[in-house]
Amino acid sequence: MNKLILLFTLFTLSLLARHEAFPTKVCPAFNNMKHSKNTHAVHLDITKKYTIMKEHKGQKLILIKGEQPAQRWVDAECFSSSNDIGNSVDSAIERIGESTVFTRHTKKYDNSNISKYNLLALSWHNAFCETHRYKKECKRSLPPFGKGKYSEKHFILHGLWPQPRNKVYCNVEKDFVSADKHGQWRDLPCLAMDDEIEDRLAKVMPGFASDLHKHEWVKHGTCYGTDPQEYFEDAVSLVEQINTSKVGDFFSKNIGKQVTLKQVRYQFDRIFGVGAGKRVELKCKKGLITELWLHLGSGSDDIGTLLKRGKTVRSRCQKGLIDRAGYGR
Repeated sequence: MNKLILLFTLFTLSLLARHEAFPTKVCPAFNNMKHSKNTHAVHLDITKKYTIMKEHKGQKLILIKGEQPAQRWVDAECFSSSNDIGNSVDSAIERIGESTVFTRHTKKYDNSNISKYNLLALSWHNAFCETHRYKKECKRSLPPFGKGKYSEKHFILHGLWPQPRNKVYCNVEKDFVSADKHGQWRDLPCLAMDDEIEDRLAKVMPGFASDLHKHEWVKHGTCYGTDPQEYFEDAVSLVEQINTSKVGDFFSKNIGKQVTLKQVRYQFDRIFGVGAGKRVELKCKKGLITELWLHLGSGSDDIGTLLKRGKTVRSRCQKGLIDRAGYGR
């Protein structure tokens, strides 16, 4: 009898611990307390009630119907401290404008503030890793076999930056700005993107392993005029167009050799049309070519057209070595 009473008491307490509430922030909902995974990039909807199952160490375990897994962990501050189901909804809706920067729009370029000029920063990964060996994406446990890694023979994405350069952190909450500036990229919200674009992004942006994509979205992507999905789709497509062109071939065939700005600009003029090369900058460090900066216009998905619509630019670096994979070369 005593055992039955104990079980009934525990069951009653568990029911009492549960309640429904509206979130007051559009927060990511993670599979675990470590916030290391968010299957399907789920975010809270402030217009919906959620069952809060329990609270532990500043986090709440909630139930999201229709998701797998359905039980998700969110920061406690995503919900009002009051248990009144209807409280804070109006104030939360007022804040939705500053929170939806991490969600998806329904239509591309539905924003009149679409960026008119952008800078596509492409990194030469081998040179980057010469001075950033501590980065996850630069660790080389074993020598590569066969063709080697994609990043060792192709340009990779650093970022797509709306211009002018001071156009950053558009409608981003102060807490996220602070976390980003302090390099706490892991703590930034997960981004709502399809698996297909995430896979393509991880291929052309090895810094994905260090949450570079979160930093790029918060600082630059929020000013681009689209959602994360469209922003990274555009950026990835541009990188792929360069790497599959004869410009990409020129760099891969000249690994280990020194090339000049004049040669690089000639390749751009030859492949993408006369004048394209004047929109290209070389970035160099210690004699190595570290990046290509492409100054682009807007209104097209074609890299050649965007280059023609971009602004001409001078380049301080006039020549550099195309670094091989590995250190000390």
